[in-house]
Amino acid sequence: MFAKRVTLKVAHFHDPESMQRDTRLARLLHVLVHMHLRGGTTTSQTIALMLHTNPVVVRRTMGALRDAGFVTSTGGPGGGWTLARDLDSLTVRDVCEAIAHTTLFAVGPAQDNDACPVEAAVNRRINAALAAAEAALMTAFGEVPLSEIAGEIRAPAARGRSR
Repeated sequence: MFAKRVTLKVAHFHDPESMQRDTRLARLLHVLVHMHLRGGTTTSQTIALMLHTNPVVVRRTMGALRDAGFVTSTGGPGGGWTLARDLDSLTVRDVCEAIAHTTLFAVGPAQDNDACPVEAAVNRRINAALAAAEAALMTAFGEVPLSEIAGEIRAPAARGRSR
């Protein structure tokens, strides 16, 4: 009989399509800048439409920002989310740290055989490099106030539509 030809997609480290992405940071930054540009109160429904999700997910995610003191929430008709801090006082790092368990990198140490000295040596090097990379990234995030991001955008009313 004929052999069936099978094509496998090999996942490479540098291939962004092969890694699971955590988009919460980008999405929350998106929301905070939109809230600033719109002013006033923004409902969970409005945020859900913006992020192509549902209001329950929005409320759960925005709760982390409320707990960090970045936004306040009001229930009931006319309620929603309001910025509690000026964007000059919020950095990308602040928002990143407010997200409970953000994984910055998709790579990590192996945990196949704790007794293997080779695995232990590899893991030490990987962990050291990841710690250094995370520290550098968090430092860079700390240098970007959200007001700078907002400054790159004209208000939705000025450009005629919202994205």
